[in-house]
This record gives sequence, structure tokens and C-alpha cells, in this order.
Amino acid sequence: MNAFLPRLVFFLGAACSLGHVVAQPVNPVVREGVTEKISEHVHVIPDGSVPLVPNVGLVVGTRATFVIDTGLGVKNGQAVWREVTKVSPNAELYLGTTHFHPEHDLGAQAFPANTKMLRSTDQQKDIAEFGLQMARTFSARSPFVADLLKDAGFRPADIVFEREQAVDLGGVRVRVIAMGANHTRGDTVFLIEPDGILFSGDIVMRPLPAFASPYSTMRHWLESLDALAKLQPKRIVPSHGPMGDATLIGDYRVYLSTVRDRTAELKKQGRSVDEAAQMVTTELQGKYPDRGRVTGAVRAAYAEAP
Repeated sequence: MNAFLPRLVFFLGAACSLGHVVAQPVNPVVREGVTEKISEHVHVIPDGSVPLVPNVGLVVGTRATFVIDTGLGVKNGQAVWREVTKVSPNAELYLGTTHFHPEHDLGAQAFPANTKMLRSTDQQKDIAEFGLQMARTFSARSPFVADLLKDAGFRPADIVFEREQAVDLGGVRVRVIAMGANHTRGDTVFLIEPDGILFSGDIVMRPLPAFASPYSTMRHWLESLDALAKLQPKRIVPSHGPMGDATLIGDYRVYLSTVRDRTAELKKQGRSVDEAAQMVTTELQGKYPDRGRVTGAVRAAYAEAP
């Protein structure tokens, strides 16, 4: 069997188990007219906790504007662009995505031709390896989603960076930071200075973390949390769900550490990975009811445990 296939099957299976990816009666549409200004330079189009809709960031400087995430497909990207024009007169435009999943990236084609698209080398690798496989999986969920993703494609990068790229918008700076393999291999966060706003992607949210990449490890995710804490954000805007503060980072650290330590104990006792997954999800059910995500975390922890 091609070595690529097991990784792809794992990746798509994990991604389709995510709480925000399951079939839902609410169509994944970026809402217009609800954009909130949360700091001097930052506006957010909130997702309303609708599955397959991201929290979209609009960062406005005196010279240029930076958009973070695009929505699912060109129609949603067009909705985001219309919101941009309401809050910014700037002709110079930058665009980045927290990761390559369809609801974050596949609306990029809707933006003007002069838009500068930023991608990390890791995000480029995710696109090259997994491409539109997840978009096709999403499209099979409903005719509405299929229509949104019709003729979808990844916008080519204008700026490719290895670890960090800073963009000065005039009076405000966006630090674009590649975080390595957490939710995906190309997870990217955006720190808005001097506002202290962190767009954390799926690395920190209120929903439990999802190990949706075959390259993800428990060890690295915990290291990423330490790195985010050092940024000292005043406010965190996650990929999905309500905004929060730095306590979101601490909550994730407690959860991941708990899963890591308990899983290591069970492996040392000779339990199989399936037994460990069943036991840990049952033990944590009262506090962490999302069994699918707990199971994914246990499997990642089991693979790393001695």
C-alpha cells in the first residue's frame, strides 16, 4: 500500500470526527452585519458557534488591512470581503489562514487580485499532501455544502515563511507564527500588536482539542501552549466558539496533561490502546463529554508513552 494512504485515511477520519464538522441543520454561512470591534485595530466576524463557520479576523491599520480566515468557499469569502469594505478603506490587503481546512482557507479566491496571501512552509506541505480531499468529504455531507465548495481551490501563496513573518499595517503589526503540528501540521497563529489579541486557530478553543493530523503529538501540543502563554495575550479569538482570555491556554494544558498522565499509567499496566481509550473517556466523561476528541487525544498520548 502507498505510504500516503494510511496517513490520509487517519487524517480524514479524525477530521470528520470533529464536533464542528458533523452534519448539522444550520448551514455554514458567514453572517454579515454582525462584525464586532474588539480592540483599537481588530474586528471579528463571530461564528455564532455554527459548525463549519470560523471566527474571522479583520485587522485594520492606517495603510493596510489583514484578514484572518475566509469561510467555506467563495460565497463565504465574498461575504467576508463585503465586511472588510465596511471597516477599512485600505487598498493594500493581506490574507492568512489558521490552517488549511476548507472552512478556514477555501474562501480565499473571493479576495481581490492584489491581495497578498501568506502561508507557512508547513501549511504548504499540508496542501500538497492532502489537497482537496477534505473538501470532497465535506461536500458529501449536504447539497448546500457541496454548492459552497463547487470549484474550490487553494489560492497560491504570495509570501511563504518558515517560522514567523511580521506585517506592518501602519500603527499595528501582525505577527504570523507557524506553530508546527498540533491540530494540523500547518497550524498558524496571529498576534496583533500592540492590541494583545491572539488568533489561536484550533490550538486553543473552548471545545476540546482535536488531533486531526497524522503528524500531531501530545508533547508538541503542550509545548505550543507554553509558547502561546509566553505571548501574554489579553484576549484570545479561537477558530471556533466564544472568545476568551489566557485561561483558555491553562484549561487546555490541564486537560492534555491529565490525558497524557493517565494514558501512560494504563499503558504501563499493559492495557491496549483501545482499552486505554475506553477507560480514559469513561473516567473523564463527567468533565469532558466529547468522547470522540478524548479518544483521539488518548491515542496520541498512547503512541508517545514509554
